[in-house]
Amino acid sequence: MRATRAFEEAVLPTLTALLVALVAGDLLILSYGQAPGEVWAMMLRGTWGNAYGIGQLLYKATTLTFTGLAVAVGLRAGLFNIGAESQLAAGGFCAALVGLALPAAVGPWIAVPLCIVAAAIGGGLVGLVPGVLRARFGAHEVIATIMLNFVVLAFLNWAMASGGLAVPETLHTTAAPHAAVPRLASVFAAFHGSAANFVIVLAILVAALTGWFLFRTRYGFELRAVGLQPAAAENGGIRVARTWLMAMIVSGALAGMGGTNFVLGYKSYYEDGFAGGAGFLGIAVALVGRNHPLGVVLAALFFATLSQGGLAIHALVPKQMVEVLEGVVILAVAMSVPEVRRLLRARPRDPSPPAPVTSGAANTSAAPALADG
Repeated sequence: MRATRAFEEAVLPTLTALLVALVAGDLLILSYGQAPGEVWAMMLRGTWGNAYGIGQLLYKATTLTFTGLAVAVGLRAGLFNIGAESQLAAGGFCAALVGLALPAAVGPWIAVPLCIVAAAIGGGLVGLVPGVLRARFGAHEVIATIMLNFVVLAFLNWAMASGGLAVPETLHTTAAPHAAVPRLASVFAAFHGSAANFVIVLAILVAALTGWFLFRTRYGFELRAVGLQPAAAENGGIRVARTWLMAMIVSGALAGMGGTNFVLGYKSYYEDGFAGGAGFLGIAVALVGRNHPLGVVLAALFFATLSQGGLAIHALVPKQMVEVLEGVVILAVAMSVPEVRRLLRARPRDPSPPAPVTSGAANTSAAPALADG
């Protein structure tokens, strides 16, 4: 009975949101004078119906898996990380820097792992800043991460330009092909032309490790306990501030590793704006995936399908219709996610001391208090 209830709580809200999005999509398609069945069939043919479409959505799902995991870890700790966009970019930039610094003679077997570690460190350092602000000074991580997005992205552009890293008259660094991850097409010829690469294997491994960390380790238990009830966790001996700091660093590192999908697996260089909103879309992936690593992977595939499908159906309806559907799904799911509800219910404590009551009034106020509790 308990397992059935848990399954219903985890799956039914998402299925309901998808059904609502399907109905909304049908209405939008009809408003453009098209047949919904024909449009949905074209979307499936353009995504899961051919190897190139599958390759493209796998490429997009890889980045979304990393950013979705980043947001999910933060939400598990009761933190809303809106900074995956800058953490993703910082990770890609650090990976490109290490790739350029290493000599070509090193080879990919050494260069690629070092670049992945550099990406995790770069994203983790960006996550460290709002983590310190929250743990040390109580600054809200939503404000800190939003503002940090602008600061980090501007800093990366300045560093690329002033450091002489950019190719003249372009917005990208010099390529480092010796630190490249092979495309899937190098093994599976059917994926020829797509951007899918073997960073997807890293994404799956990281998702599995994140699940193990959250549900099989002491630190994962402490992180989830803090996310559920910080005060109770503190009384239980858990250092809440340290846990928040650790959660933001891990969250940033996960997002940072997502930058390797583009930098190592696709272009072999860092390019301004390569994230393309994947950091923000990671919020939707985490919410639809119910902040569970397996759910995040499935949600990443879903949103990647919508993204690639929007290009496939552009001949019949505007591709912006997909963005509307994404918004409908997010709104329908967000209010059913426990972590989001807790964040929305959170209120600052009233610093003023309670008014003194007389002994006679104490008995009359006790009954309402117990009734409300």
